[in-house]
Amino acid sequence: MNEAYLRNVWKQEEDIAHIHGWDFSHIHGRYEEENDLPWDYEEIVRQYLYGNLDIMDYDTGGGEFLLFLNHPYGRTAATEGYPPNVALCREKLLPLGIDFRECHDPSRVPFGDESFDLVINRHGSFDTRELYRILRQNGVFITEQVGEDNDRDLAELVLSKTEKLFSHLNLTEQCKYFEDAGFELIRTEEAYRPIKFYDVGAFVWFAHIIEWEFPGFSVDKCFEQLLKMQKMIDKDGRIEGTIHRYLIVAKK
Repeated sequence: MNEAYLRNVWKQEEDIAHIHGWDFSHIHGRYEEENDLPWDYEEIVRQYLYGNLDIMDYDTGGGEFLLFLNHPYGRTAATEGYPPNVALCREKLLPLGIDFRECHDPSRVPFGDESFDLVINRHGSFDTRELYRILRQNGVFITEQVGEDNDRDLAELVLSKTEKLFSHLNLTEQCKYFEDAGFELIRTEEAYRPIKFYDVGAFVWFAHIIEWEFPGFSVDKCFEQLLKMQKMIDKDGRIEGTIHRYLIVAKK
């Protein structure tokens, strides 16, 4: 194992760790996750998606999934708060006639009362009482969320005793928030599934993109731990961790 060579390769991954929208194509084929969840988010959304509904995607990222749904643009809205994605959404969504609005605060959504029949949200923030306000009667909210235990075992491999920042992000607590806001819970599920990396460089890139789960991570700071990861890959062909996801479908 040439440590100088590995350091150089990993630092290259560190230097280019940026994304446009929410695009993980740089490590496509070098890692796997979410291919064995017990639900299909797209399939669930389409079960509630009809052409005459007014829908909104809160925290839409770069609008990739929303555009894939191909809902009538005049009945489609979206929000996003991350500045690079805001610029991307303005460029991609507004010319199509999609009502895109910048939003940084899930408790202050810039739409009027009872504006939507369906609100969707995948891996974004939300406020249950604000969702109740913007949904029409019998309106539905669908979300797939990243749970509090997501990638914790991977974080411990490189950054021991990493603080759990989102301890309320679990199905039990979140369901109570929905019920307290007045929602009827239609479907709730929670799952823990493997995430696999087939080279350390892919993990380095990933850890920089998901920086809130790996606070303070760098190749130089964690080099010895990364070398241990390399030995795991040499032995087993992969590094494996655990993702935590939960799904909620709620009706006003």
